[in-house]
Amino acid sequence: MEKEIAVVGEHRVNVDDGVEAGRDGRGDGGGAGEGGDGEDDGNNGVKKADGEVVKEAEGEVTEKATETEAGRTKRVASLDAFRGLTIVVMILVDDSGGSYERIDHSPWNGCTLADFVMPFFLFIVGVSIALAFKRISRVPDAIRKIVVRTIKLLFWGILLQGGYSHAPDDLSYGVDMKKIRWCGILQRIALAYLVVALVEVFTYKSRPRELGSNPFAIFRGYRWQWLAGFIAFSIYMCTTFALYVPDWSFVYNAGDTDGEKRFTVKCGKRGQLGPACNAVGYVDREVWGINHLYSTPVWIRSKACTYSSPASGPLRADAPPWCFAPFEPEGLLSSISAILSATIGIHYGHVLIHYKVHSERLKHWMLTAIVLLISGLLLHFTNAIPINKQLYSVSYVCFTAGAAGMVLSFFYLLIDVYHLGIPFLFLEYIGMNSMLIFVLGASAILPAFVNGWYYENPGNTLVYWIQKHIFMKVWHYKRIGTLLYVIFGEILFYAVLAAICHKLGFYWKL
Repeated sequence: MEKEIAVVGEHRVNVDDGVEAGRDGRGDGGGAGEGGDGEDDGNNGVKKADGEVVKEAEGEVTEKATETEAGRTKRVASLDAFRGLTIVVMILVDDSGGSYERIDHSPWNGCTLADFVMPFFLFIVGVSIALAFKRISRVPDAIRKIVVRTIKLLFWGILLQGGYSHAPDDLSYGVDMKKIRWCGILQRIALAYLVVALVEVFTYKSRPRELGSNPFAIFRGYRWQWLAGFIAFSIYMCTTFALYVPDWSFVYNAGDTDGEKRFTVKCGKRGQLGPACNAVGYVDREVWGINHLYSTPVWIRSKACTYSSPASGPLRADAPPWCFAPFEPEGLLSSISAILSATIGIHYGHVLIHYKVHSERLKHWMLTAIVLLISGLLLHFTNAIPINKQLYSVSYVCFTAGAAGMVLSFFYLLIDVYHLGIPFLFLEYIGMNSMLIFVLGASAILPAFVNGWYYENPGNTLVYWIQKHIFMKVWHYKRIGTLLYVIFGEILFYAVLAAICHKLGFYWKL
């Protein structure tokens, strides 16, 4: 009986023995990005039925995949579904988090539903890098593709989140270069992708072709990837706890009536993990400049800033000065820590490649996830290093990576082992075109386009009419109406759009 072939992103992986084959021409779901997977599109190939290599050029090994008796290839759809789920959660928390504050980003310490989105995508980037660069014929070509993709991610990140677009409600465009935001979601993914992918390529010749029976053989075989992760960990920890943070000041625009006010934050400390005097914020203020940081950080919803916490509300009369200050949640130092999320993800990808059967993969994945979850929780509840998305703390890395490992294992078990993928098909479609959905939905480009066609005044748009008359007036409750609009008016719409694109064979890749 012929072997069963499956596809991860645009790459096929033999679900029985972990041998990767080639592409089915359907794309990888949009490339790296907060809606992408970081896969390189030209390092695996297509095999003939007898496994003979038929093409090898320009950094690619092209092989023709063995097909099943039905003449179709089956996908390892776990990664697509996981990526699609993360996009769905991102849209959900972005557009309904204002009504349901408990799922919005934690104001400081702690972890909410929204706080899983960023590390989940970085984890997926890591898994995909392992698959994309399993075979490399020419290292320079692979490096070129990595650099080009990184530049594309940086470009789209600055364009979408640098302040040029004010979508969806404000129809104006343009940004003051004195206040442009250099950091963002795609920029962080670009850095993690660049580092982890380059390490994977440069260590290609030292990779193990087969693993021994020792359960730690896979860690030794990919020791250079772990060394790179350890270097990132060391840089982050040493800087966080050893860097001296002096007093700092900023100008706050209080409005037309009060004008600008200058505040000073007293620090003069080391090793602080609070909002005011942490090294993460200090590095960003020194490297980028305070005017180029995110102007409305989530800490404004903390108890120290408002009595309405965790919801938004009027600032307290005795609110400390830092409540008014900008802070970059995707800053430089925290992005160095974020490399660890992709490093753990690439380990999961290596397991998928090397381990022979489902049970071996799931056993290793689950055990690793449990260790990570316990480590993160211990660090948090002993107050050694609290779980904190804004700082991208080590406990946050461990906890969210463990959760990502659990989710991937869950999808893999249901979809690829038990073949119960139909309920998750809409997630697969979104995951295969994730960059498109990220730009149109999560970045609100499509709602902004629709809002450009208004009646009498810019506030009277089709999107507003649908929200008000179909959802809120029907349910007579703004919170429920908002949630239902996000589920049916946005997520369901983008699922249908992604399904149509899949049927048409259209995929937006970077």
